[in-house]
Amino acid sequence: MKTRLYTLITILICIIVILMGIGIGSIYVEPKATLSILMNKLFSTPLLHDIQDASVSIVWNLRIPRTVLAFIVGGALAVSGTVMQSVLKNPLASSYTLGVSSGASVGAGIVILTGITIPVIGMFTLPIFGLTFGLLTVFLAVSFTAKLDKNMSNNTIILVGMVLSLFINAILTLMSALGREHIQQLIFWQMGSFSSREWSSVLILLPIVIIGVLILMRYSRELDLMTFGEEQASAVGVETTKVKWVLLGLSAALTGSAISFVGVIGFIDLIAPHVVRKFFGSSHKIVIPMSMFIGGAFMVICDLIARTIVSPSELPVGAITALVGAPFFAYVYFSKRKVR
Repeated sequence: MKTRLYTLITILICIIVILMGIGIGSIYVEPKATLSILMNKLFSTPLLHDIQDASVSIVWNLRIPRTVLAFIVGGALAVSGTVMQSVLKNPLASSYTLGVSSGASVGAGIVILTGITIPVIGMFTLPIFGLTFGLLTVFLAVSFTAKLDKNMSNNTIILVGMVLSLFINAILTLMSALGREHIQQLIFWQMGSFSSREWSSVLILLPIVIIGVLILMRYSRELDLMTFGEEQASAVGVETTKVKWVLLGLSAALTGSAISFVGVIGFIDLIAPHVVRKFFGSSHKIVIPMSMFIGGAFMVICDLIARTIVSPSELPVGAITALVGAPFFAYVYFSKRKVR
């Protein structure tokens, strides 16, 4: 009963936050006007008489794709963080732990510095490079771990991931030093932004995230069992090593896909899972979809702050998430030490 109530409240909050994300900006658009424009575009219903063409253009071409993309990216990062924390049994585990973000940054950096464009994929060259390098980083981290430790213990995975992440960051620093004329673009990408994102980004990313989340939800039982310990999970038939490969790979794909469109955005994957577990318990059948909603709503709020707090200028959204996430990281770290 309590779970249903919390779920209903969460969905209601998400709807309100999305309407705020669409309506608030240089021109305020009321929720009923937003709904009217949405219905007009989707089902050709007549617009309310007092809605101007400029408002229609702003809402449909700028605000809705930006807000929806922020929600999808936030949800994808949150689900990825949830699974990584459960698999590695570490409350501070995230895409940073395995170097996904660093790897994606190197891929994006190569495209930015060289200016290359692959004819077949055109404007999506940068996202594809980001995704590929992010996945490659995880593959290297897990492969090294498998060679060092046949049991693939969580501590070894985290240690290898952190070392690899530091090494990749050094490469990125070297790239920045060698391409000084592009350094501003590189720094901006590393702090994330939803500026100038269009429907095309939404239409590509949405099916990827939905499929990824649905597949991860099918592993809810395995995640629940592995939370209690890998020996117990193995005793009831879970192939823990194989499951780790699959879950870490899928989580990295979700993170890599999301940040390859908007740049590196941290801490959503750390904060959302903790908030969800606080209210919804530990069952992954509930935690994974609710992380999607909470992470998405949080990202929309952060983007709203980033583009309005110093309007007409815009802050990188990664700076806003870091302002919230860094103290939260410290809170989680020291609260766990206190428990011990």
